[in-house]
Amino acid sequence: MLRPTSTRRFLLLCAALIETAWVMLSPSRLQAEAGHADYGPASPTWFSPPDSSPVERDDAVALPPWSGFDLRHFWMRADLRVRPEWRNGVCFGGGPPIAGACNSLNASGSGTTANNGPGASDFYIQQWARLGLGYDPSSNLNFYLELQDSATWGGNGNPTGDIQERDALNHQCATPRPGQCRLGIRAGYALIRNLAGIDGLSMKIGRQYVVFGNQRLFGHFDWANTGYSHDGVMLSYATLHFDMKLGWFRNSETDLGQGSPGGSLTPNLLSCSPDVISTPCNPAQAQHATDAGSDVDMVVLYNQIRSLPRMIVEPYYVFYSNRLPERANPGLYMPKSASQLRHMVGLRVELRDGNWDFVQETAYQFGRSADGFGFDNQRNLTINAWASGTWLGHTWYNHRWKPRLAIGFDYASGDGDSNCVTPGGNLARSCGGNANTFENFFPTNFLHVGYMLNGAWRNSVQPQINLQARPTARDHVEIWALRKYLASARDNWYRGSQGPLIFSRSDNTTTHIGDELDIAWSHMFADGKVSLAVIYGHFFSGPYIQHQLGTSADQDWGIVQLWTNF
Repeated sequence: MLRPTSTRRFLLLCAALIETAWVMLSPSRLQAEAGHADYGPASPTWFSPPDSSPVERDDAVALPPWSGFDLRHFWMRADLRVRPEWRNGVCFGGGPPIAGACNSLNASGSGTTANNGPGASDFYIQQWARLGLGYDPSSNLNFYLELQDSATWGGNGNPTGDIQERDALNHQCATPRPGQCRLGIRAGYALIRNLAGIDGLSMKIGRQYVVFGNQRLFGHFDWANTGYSHDGVMLSYATLHFDMKLGWFRNSETDLGQGSPGGSLTPNLLSCSPDVISTPCNPAQAQHATDAGSDVDMVVLYNQIRSLPRMIVEPYYVFYSNRLPERANPGLYMPKSASQLRHMVGLRVELRDGNWDFVQETAYQFGRSADGFGFDNQRNLTINAWASGTWLGHTWYNHRWKPRLAIGFDYASGDGDSNCVTPGGNLARSCGGNANTFENFFPTNFLHVGYMLNGAWRNSVQPQINLQARPTARDHVEIWALRKYLASARDNWYRGSQGPLIFSRSDNTTTHIGDELDIAWSHMFADGKVSLAVIYGHFFSGPYIQHQLGTSADQDWGIVQLWTNF
């Protein structure tokens, strides 16, 4: 047992050590060593959102100068979503899809009948958990990190391995499918406001969401179990009447992997010699790239004009530079196909007047793309594609249910030569000298093509009608009917992820795919922090499906979704 004198000496020693540690490790000391002493304005409020403004505090309650981390600058958000999903008749009576497609291409570049096998149906449960952590040292500086656990129930481990490899003992990855791991970083960036002392100028750098307009071209795509995010930098200049955003994003870095300790100019990941067979390099789909510059970049210039009464006007420009070797994915039907320089100019207009609302967006794409015939990487195809989307709606705000009725019409160009095969048997981009299939980029497609995601803004003609209402303050119901056609009969029918759902025959003249009917109900509870949604969709097969697949079964689909966030 310590005597009083010993106890007093021990406590004084502890106090001296703690004081020394604070002095040595205090941010003010570290900042002084780096030449940044006494940096940082006043702190915002407790658990403040990222857009909060600083709050002036009385000197009596101000933190001591050595305190660099202030808990009142810290905030967080979280989401948890669980969604059972089933689909009956995945390929309309045909066998299971292969790489997402219900049929394939034959040696002449014509779509076959349905894949072999019994009628395909599926049921699965997906879940995500997201945790967002933010820290605001000042009103002009924000750090944000969003962790995401994207899970498929039962998807861990190896179901054919021994008991040590089964799902219950594995918590990260599916071992039969390397790279399919559940934990990742959805967003991680720094946001600097009033950059260089200029009011309204900001910069966001790091992994971030890119969302514009109605998300026809750039959206978060949170319907998927992972969603979109992009690595890059976004500059923004905003005033009361105008907002301009300029962003550069690297969509693919092919010579350095995640967590790589090395530097630049390492061998390209797609490199291999066409006459050498090695694993995992496929010489039919890869080429030798010695400069390690076969990467993919995207530049976006998006403007919003708010000075017009009752109207928002959004002109934009996008440059997509894909420098992968042309045989990396030679088919024009592949989204964001290799070896292309694609420009896009577009205009979105939104008008609201009383009970009426009107939205119209048109985009035109031009540039050059490789034909995929060989290994020369010459961009000898002319890109000539366009798309248009229109909605006209009326809302009865004075009615207790606030019903809204809207009609819409969407169009996106296709290319009748998209399934080109050369005389030598190689799959190519086009046999006609053009690349006319519209590129859908990174959209949230379920907002525009129906909840079943049987479609994309590619080679499509889609009239539709939509009815929504709110029977109570917590309930929302929706009925959505869509008729689907092909813009070009010999181009393919594309699914929501933009890959082919059905390859068209080379002699196809039938364009009516079918009709979709969606019915949705959602209910909010727990003070709006929890949502329960039930959605059912039925797809009525049309003559195109019968002509392509030789089957005519309809498709049913549904989900039950529980989503909570705070």
